[in-house]
Amino acid sequence: MRRSLLAGAAGLVLAAGAQAQGTLKIGEINSYKAQPAFLEPYKKGMELAVDEINASGGLLGRKVELLTRDDNANPGDAVRAAEELLTREKVDVLTGSFLSNIGLALTDFAKQKKTFFLAGEPLTDKIVWADGNRYTFRLRPSTYMQVAMLTPGMAAMKKKRWALVYPNYEYGQSAAETFKKLLKAAQPDVEFVAEQATPLGKVDAGSVVQALADAKPDAIFNVLFGADLAKFVREGNTRGLFKSISVASLLTGEPEYMDPLKDDAPNGWLVTGYPWYGIKTPAHDAFLKAYEAKFKDYPRLGSVVGYSAIKSIAAGVKKAGSTDTDKMVAAFSGLQVDSPFGPISYRPEDHQSTMGAYVGLTKNEGGKGVMVDFQYMDGAKYLPNAAEVKKLRPAD
Repeated sequence: MRRSLLAGAAGLVLAAGAQAQGTLKIGEINSYKAQPAFLEPYKKGMELAVDEINASGGLLGRKVELLTRDDNANPGDAVRAAEELLTREKVDVLTGSFLSNIGLALTDFAKQKKTFFLAGEPLTDKIVWADGNRYTFRLRPSTYMQVAMLTPGMAAMKKKRWALVYPNYEYGQSAAETFKKLLKAAQPDVEFVAEQATPLGKVDAGSVVQALADAKPDAIFNVLFGADLAKFVREGNTRGLFKSISVASLLTGEPEYMDPLKDDAPNGWLVTGYPWYGIKTPAHDAFLKAYEAKFKDYPRLGSVVGYSAIKSIAAGVKKAGSTDTDKMVAAFSGLQVDSPFGPISYRPEDHQSTMGAYVGLTKNEGGKGVMVDFQYMDGAKYLPNAAEVKKLRPAD
């Protein structure tokens, strides 16, 4: 009997040792094939963070392993990938998603499966408010936050007649709704004279530009990105749409979307973005040098988000001392993380991080689009307070 007890104890020790020596797996799901401009740099950012973590000894004495899956820009495929990562690959935590409708599907999956999920990129406010749950946290500044950052500049334009153009899915709809609400509050006499909701990835730029021109707006609020943005800008330039019209545009200052425009890059648009070439802070300098050394390329905003997502998970695991879901949820409540944009935290009231964004003006500089007159907007200043969040978010 004594030998049996000793053998059993030895077996437990060996099993614990094997677990300690095993890898800590991060399961990540994203629309790599559908949105390569953002997500290829995003993946590189994640890889850089994993390399740095492993070089410093890993997490909980274990090497970190990143397992990625493509969701084919389809919510059903994303959920199936999440299920496979949890059941077959036995990942410790889940992260990822780019498109807002997919982010919402994974948010619901996390709730149903009671598993921790860090949404890195999807921007709809529903992820942390209307559809928020105790298992889901979000890194990037939301549509509400980014529109709020642009609102003072839009109101200062003193333009009365505004037109909107946005991709007709969750992210675009959320951004358009928030824009109308916040600008109306800042400028009560504003009018919304046209609204073009385009199919994601299938914009008919000619008809959209013509419809906007026919409405004779004083200003345009644009939410298009990627190939849709490029088509819109080029068609607008060809038809002279932007010559006498002010434009405010979410995401256009991100190099993922600005660089491909080349000679067509617009002048004077008020945008959110990432002027990596002009940010002079110790945190960003260190990130920039490490990224350029590893990839022989400059970072995009996706690089910052991917890197910060993995660093956030690492900080959460260290604080929790475990990858147990309940301990991770508790650790992320108020979690402080160092990012290339400086310190950020995850708010207990809605699980939204305080990561901010750069706001500035576009400029075509020698056939290349850049951001000028930019300023970093601290995300913490563009979020509702805890009392307001209680009205927006269901109780966990």
